[in-house]
Amino acid sequence: MKYAFTFLVLIHGIIHLFGFVNAFFSTEASKQVLGISKPIGAFWLVTFILFIVTAVSFFNNKKWFYIAFLAVFVSQILIFTVWNDAKFGTILNVIILVVSIATFGNYSFHKMVEKEVEAVLNDCQISKKTISENDLLQLPEIVQKWLKTSGVIGKQDLSSVRLQQKGLMRTKPKSTWMPFEAVQYFNTKKPAFIWRTNVKAMPMISMVGRDKLWNGEGEMLIKLAGIIPVVNDGKNHKVNSGTMLRFLSEMCWFPSAVLNDYITWETIDETSAKATFTHHNQEVSGIFYFTPTGDLIAFEATRYYGGGTAAKLEKWRIEMTSFNVFNGIKIPNKANVIWKLQEGDFHWLSVEIIDIRYNTKNSY
Repeated sequence: MKYAFTFLVLIHGIIHLFGFVNAFFSTEASKQVLGISKPIGAFWLVTFILFIVTAVSFFNNKKWFYIAFLAVFVSQILIFTVWNDAKFGTILNVIILVVSIATFGNYSFHKMVEKEVEAVLNDCQISKKTISENDLLQLPEIVQKWLKTSGVIGKQDLSSVRLQQKGLMRTKPKSTWMPFEAVQYFNTKKPAFIWRTNVKAMPMISMVGRDKLWNGEGEMLIKLAGIIPVVNDGKNHKVNSGTMLRFLSEMCWFPSAVLNDYITWETIDETSAKATFTHHNQEVSGIFYFTPTGDLIAFEATRYYGGGTAAKLEKWRIEMTSFNVFNGIKIPNKANVIWKLQEGDFHWLSVEIIDIRYNTKNSY
């Protein structure tokens, strides 16, 4: 894709040289065919340069789309002046313009998310406290086992988390799996997170998405090709509840955060406990399931399924399938997320943690 688009822009740029050559170096007879004067010929040369700069900037991952917009604009005006001979150049201009708009959309989206990430990280106050066994005494016995098995004793209390993910997702039970990559940032003391993803929806077309919890409010935004909104919902009870449940479940990646006052625990049996997350006068609950030795194997809650007013409560389950040690902490590094619907299980997401860092205020 990268090489093909670079080649297309280069060829389109080189074609504009013919207008320059015709104006300055061709015979009078050939000039009469295209009718390009020397002043207009200079614009053909400038357009050639603009497209070459566009191609080089694109290939080197520079901010190229502004130059591309100008190049396409000037090129199309020139094409109109010699329409009969150059009209097919419009097709290439349309292709370059569409890719430029999509790239600009992605760029604007990521700049927005970067500001949100900065706000979350800047609000973190890195703790100097060390976790001790005494900090665990008020917890259900199985939760104490979990934290000890995870290796949090003697480790620094967590205030911020950043991580990278990869995996597969789909939107319907029988739809095609789509690969995705994501980064996520957490403030564990003032509960908040920003999740940014890039999903390969189809060949040459991707979706960008952002999920966030900030000041007790959740927001989900997904755009096709960085331009077309697919999901844009938030700041209502159902979305707020869903993002809070997500935060609660994802504490499995930074276990000592469950010691914070906004989490309360209730023993269910020897291998499960109910956690309640209270934040900004809102409350959600879920059940953590463990092995007898304290490995976390599942999380289950009732969560709103679907979007808008039609969203209804369904059972939402996360099953941990693998464990790994990051920074001395043992966490579930792979998991499947499943909706337990009346018509059958909908396994919609498989996720893997590939990197995680604690108590850092630097972004990826």
